[in-house]
Amino acid sequence: MRLKNIKIGFAITGSFCTFSEILPIIQQMIDEGAEVFPVISEKVDSTDTRFGTSADFKMKLKSITEKKLIASIVDAEPIGPKSLFDVVIVAPCTGNTLAKIANGITDSTVTMACKAQLRNQKPIVLAISTNDGLSANAENIGVVLNRKNVYMVPFGQDDPLNKQTSLVADYTRIIPTILAAMEGKQIEPLLV
Repeated sequence: MRLKNIKIGFAITGSFCTFSEILPIIQQMIDEGAEVFPVISEKVDSTDTRFGTSADFKMKLKSITEKKLIASIVDAEPIGPKSLFDVVIVAPCTGNTLAKIANGITDSTVTMACKAQLRNQKPIVLAISTNDGLSANAENIGVVLNRKNVYMVPFGQDDPLNKQTSLVADYTRIIPTILAAMEGKQIEPLLV
């Protein structure tokens, strides 16, 4: 069990089309011995989409993790002072959240969780899912790649012919990225 006794803050932002991919990853982490604490953005907490309702998704998260959702800045703030997690993963990490992390903006549950984790010089792992990764957010990717204790799940273009600037992480590589990050290493190759 590769993740035995590891406490993971699993932060989820509003790339709703990828939610079906992250639920099995969360279950796999638990099966591998991790204790997973769900952290959800305000949009995840309140937005219904063609991919499902917020209430249904939150119910699934609670059922899988058997944990209370961290769903506000106030709930996320103790992550730092209490040193609650060994690692925080943001998956999916939208371009909006990536830009905030890159620029030190703490105005959401997820960015507070990241700030609180970094306060303790512990790793955060970002699994991007953004339509502007090779345009407006390219600079922010460069910023976080050069930031101490910030690691990225390998990523690539998800549809280069129809969405030329879109990037999505390879979610199957989340667990290996976490293991490397906990050793202070960026998993390679980064581009897939």
